[in-house]
Amino acid sequence: MAINLTKGQKVDLTKGHKGLKKIVVGLGWDVNQFDSGADFDLDAAAFMLGANGKVTNDNDFIFYGNLTHKSGALKHMGDNLTGEGEGDDEQITVDLGLVPANIDKIAFTVTIYDSDVRKQNFGQVSNAFIRIVDEVSGEELIRYDLGEDFSIETAVVVGEIYRHCGEWKFNAIGSGFQGGLAALCGHYGIEVA
Repeated sequence: MAINLTKGQKVDLTKGHKGLKKIVVGLGWDVNQFDSGADFDLDAAAFMLGANGKVTNDNDFIFYGNLTHKSGALKHMGDNLTGEGEGDDEQITVDLGLVPANIDKIAFTVTIYDSDVRKQNFGQVSNAFIRIVDEVSGEELIRYDLGEDFSIETAVVVGEIYRHCGEWKFNAIGSGFQGGLAALCGHYGIEVA
């Protein structure tokens, strides 16, 4: 039975699930019914962060242009260009046992591709969620539905997993940003040209 979270809520991930090593982070959304003149392309990404809340190098940013971390700990399962269909729109697998020791936190985000040109924002998106699934059993462990109305934001930090006393926990963030992927990269210490 999955735990449904609200914004800001934190919950143990591995403590209550002994032996949990491999998880799937599923992210999903629907686009509201209207015509903006361009397709919506939302992109999931993960930032692997050190104790200072920043990436240690650009390779700690997992997205459609860098699908697999060199450690093998994270793997992005590919870019969904339309978001159509039921269930997860994009997935990132995490092998908790392979996450490098210098990584304290992994933030999961969703951005709108080319949002400025297409004049799109998260006010035009509904039913966004993040869920954590045990990759071995297929059991959904945690789910966080973003009920907030993001009117002008073009990027959202949906949630994060982090180390705490030798265990992994999940934090439901739901924090919006303007400036799309570039704003998130800057926030997490990646320089964007």
